[in-house]
Amino acid sequence: MRTRLMAVAFVVAVAAVGCGDDGEGVVVEGSAPATPYGGPLHVPVRQLDEGSPPATRIGSGAAGRALECDGEIHSGGGSDPWSQGDGGATPEEGLEVYFDIEQPDVPRTGYREERREDGRVLYSLDVGGRTKVAVIVAEDRKNRPGWGPETSASCDPAELPESFTTAQGYEIWTDRHGRRVPTTTAHSNPGPEHCDWQRAHFLSTGRGKDAGLYARDPAKVLPPGALTSRYDADVRLPADAHDTGYRYQDRELWLTDDDPSAAYVRTPDGVERWPGVKDGFGCA
Repeated sequence: MRTRLMAVAFVVAVAAVGCGDDGEGVVVEGSAPATPYGGPLHVPVRQLDEGSPPATRIGSGAAGRALECDGEIHSGGGSDPWSQGDGGATPEEGLEVYFDIEQPDVPRTGYREERREDGRVLYSLDVGGRTKVAVIVAEDRKNRPGWGPETSASCDPAELPESFTTAQGYEIWTDRHGRRVPTTTAHSNPGPEHCDWQRAHFLSTGRGKDAGLYARDPAKVLPPGALTSRYDADVRLPADAHDTGYRYQDRELWLTDDDPSAAYVRTPDGVERWPGVKDGFGCA
């Protein structure tokens, strides 16, 4: 994938893609949706030197247009070239090539052929009758012999099946009404094991005035100087703290205007102060 929108600067990887499949085939039988995608299956791809949703949509060609996201497009792009013999003999094999070459962070099963024309096939993964992942495979294109991916795109992980995101280790937060919020709005994850940070935890809060990256580090496994201040496991909730409405299991996220360098996480056991992560800090 050429373009991927990330909510955190250093990104902590989740479980390997492909876990959690339930034995269902890559492509399933099924009737066409009530309102199938009616646009072109080929749209010239332009790569812009930025990671904004509009740039991602432009870089994902027709696949980006076929999505039906509730929020912004999350990832998308065109494929890299491959050699003779790497492509598939059929469109369905071309979809399998997509998973083998691109290793995308999306489900590997449950796709349906939505449209076919002029040497291209649109495969879609639907949730609630709406397309959340779109892959266009094409046959014998320049530097891409056989069937294989031409463009692909996906909605935010929060819009993908819950069985998939749970198996992948995503911590999808919800709003005050219990609706899953985009990972660009709020998401959290344990630290990566390869840096021995798995006992730490990271929390990202999207964009705008509430944007921030925070860490819980009771075991002090993060390097000195990584945080803007120290983690505190037991504090009083500041008087000016406001409830964001975001929840993950028994955790509530509270923020303040006076202390933007920290997030307050309320649990049944009390309130924790998660300090901010310094710019440029990451796991090599």
